[in-house]
Amino acid sequence: MAVPTLTPASVVSAIVLPVTGTHSNVNSTTNPLPFGIYSTTAFVSGAVDQVAYVYKKLGGDVLDLEITEYQVYAAYEESILEYSYIINSHQAKNVLSDILGNSTASFNQDGQIIAGDALSGSNVALRYPRFNFEYTHRIADGISTEVNIGGTENIYSASFAVTGGIQDYDLQTILSSSAAVTGLPFYGEVKDNKVTIRKVYYRTPRSMWRFYGYYGGMNVVGNMSTYGQFADDSTFQIVPVWQNKAQAMAYEDAIYTRISHWSYEIKNNNLRLFPVPTNNYSPESFWIQFTVKTDAWVDEADSKTGAEGINNMNTMPFENIPYININSIGKQWIRRFALALSKEMLGQVRSKFESIPIPNEAVRLNGTALITEGKEEQDKLREELKTLLDELTYNKLAESDAELIDSAGKVLQQIPGAIFVG
Repeated sequence: MAVPTLTPASVVSAIVLPVTGTHSNVNSTTNPLPFGIYSTTAFVSGAVDQVAYVYKKLGGDVLDLEITEYQVYAAYEESILEYSYIINSHQAKNVLSDILGNSTASFNQDGQIIAGDALSGSNVALRYPRFNFEYTHRIADGISTEVNIGGTENIYSASFAVTGGIQDYDLQTILSSSAAVTGLPFYGEVKDNKVTIRKVYYRTPRSMWRFYGYYGGMNVVGNMSTYGQFADDSTFQIVPVWQNKAQAMAYEDAIYTRISHWSYEIKNNNLRLFPVPTNNYSPESFWIQFTVKTDAWVDEADSKTGAEGINNMNTMPFENIPYININSIGKQWIRRFALALSKEMLGQVRSKFESIPIPNEAVRLNGTALITEGKEEQDKLREELKTLLDELTYNKLAESDAELIDSAGKVLQQIPGAIFVG
């Protein structure tokens, strides 16, 4: 039997990676990039060069590479986005505690800040923020409110008249009716919300009215406006400020404990006064200091520190890093990662056919091996970058500076100090 003459339609592969890319094809309208986030001239040049890099590294000079230049462009774009993700995550660890509560932004499907937003075009991710310790300050505000020395939570006060022979008073009714009076600071605030009573009193405490007299020890030199240069109770003792504060607190506590014979207890919104008030010997009215419980994430109209703004990594106004702001270190990582992605894609194509039959033989393809190698290289590159960034956190930099100072000090100890005669 005569051997038939084969007339193939083509003697070359239908899909072969070219030696280099083409500038006009990078952002082609017929075969665009998956996301199309980057379009600058520098990015286009980098994508074109990546094709040549992949062609050389994967042996395109020896054997055809069954992927397109468009796949390499997509791998290059994905590599930049992966690099941006890792860098932004690293920066989030650095600055989150200092930017909590700051302005956030609105983002589109690509993670870019929407045009017209207040932070649009600001490149916040590239900035070096001030250390404000926002998280610590927020905790301190809450503690300050609890110990009654400041804070940002609104503390209101209201009064109610005492009736002789009546020992129990419904606080919810008293405060709700007071909150209905137009013009009061807590107008419309109470309603059925939970109320926390901070203090019950029947006159404004005067913790300092005699604190400066008779050996109070407040670093004073008498009352010069009435006594002249010195007073008969002038002292010259130097005492720490904390001792003065402790004395003032003790004096105020003495007013409540020793001078006043009134006390109270609160059960189920009911205030019970001790002893039972009388018409002749009781104060006309008692005062209450209280706070109104609101949801932790609800903003108060007159609060200096609100609930809006950055609350975690997901609301940080970090866009994808602009291509022009990625230096040579980042671009080399991107090239290597794009090469690993291209290797994986080539493996996916070749794994569709484990072998190609030829007369009396079969050509086995290395698709599975390429997929494995590509994924392993991607994992190694991610780990390499994350490990490097972990050594460059602000905490680590401070530790390195401290070690450097210690080492420099040890060196300087061995250098004799010269004496100059002038």
